[in-house]
Amino acid sequence: MDLHSVMCVRDREQAAVWYEKFFGRAADEVIGEEYLWQVGENAWIVVDDQAVRQPRVGTAMVTFGVTDLDEILARLADNGIEHEPVETYGNGVRHVEVLDPDGNSLSLAQGPAE
Repeated sequence: MDLHSVMCVRDREQAAVWYEKFFGRAADEVIGEEYLWQVGENAWIVVDDQAVRQPRVGTAMVTFGVTDLDEILARLADNGIEHEPVETYGNGVRHVEVLDPDGNSLSLAQGPAE
């Protein structure tokens, strides 16, 4: 199974700059008017500003399971990307929400240490 999660944005070019900072690299592919970052073997985040998607701008929510949360947050801070406070759930999972400039939520979650 493949996954393509679309992040609807107001301005694709401006959003691409932010997403490059978030992911730490340029888009893996540009197809037509869409920027795509591969986030798993068959999983992609797609940044799209097509007019038909404008009613959905800022409503996406995605959670990434990560193993290096502190390193990612340090890299984001170095690039001027802020985040909500890190929460630690009762099961030891650490979770933080990062909002793109349009309000789309890209959460990061790291499981407890073994």
